[in-house]
Amino acid sequence: MRSVNRDDHVRISFELNGAPVSGLGESRTLLSDFLRGTIGATGTHVGCEHGVCGCCTVQIDGVAQRSCLTLAVQAEGRSVSTVEGVADRETGELSPLQKAFTKHHALQCGFCTPGILMSFSDFLNRNPEPTVEEVKEVLGGHICRCTGYDGLIKAILEAAEEMRAASTAATASR
Repeated sequence: MRSVNRDDHVRISFELNGAPVSGLGESRTLLSDFLRGTIGATGTHVGCEHGVCGCCTVQIDGVAQRSCLTLAVQAEGRSVSTVEGVADRETGELSPLQKAFTKHHALQCGFCTPGILMSFSDFLNRNPEPTVEEVKEVLGGHICRCTGYDGLIKAILEAAEEMRAASTAATASR
């Protein structure tokens, strides 16, 4: 990582949802603020600004991370994914996780939803057969005041099942 002074304005460039982006920011600008204010990717929400609520979760190089605890300069040259990139980029078709959220009413006000989607799209890629307890463990890193979590758990488990079935079908057709 390059060395910069605290008050320097620097050009920050990275890949966002598969496309190159670049903007100027102070070296101490948080990635959440850079995404929303500089780049215009407003799907990343800012809640507590302490890494507790999970609303600002994005993926950096495929790993879920809190963007309110990450400096924008730390994303330099990396691949960042936000909720805007979860649906199929070419067709706009919702991901299995997004479809399951809709089916099970796993979102109400929607404020926490982008962060939860980003956490679980990473989690399900690493753990395609999660238990209810594992899902609850990951959900423990997110605060949702609307859903009661039951719909979220059902949606996540159903999405995992659908993703496994699609993977099995893709493997069989090769």
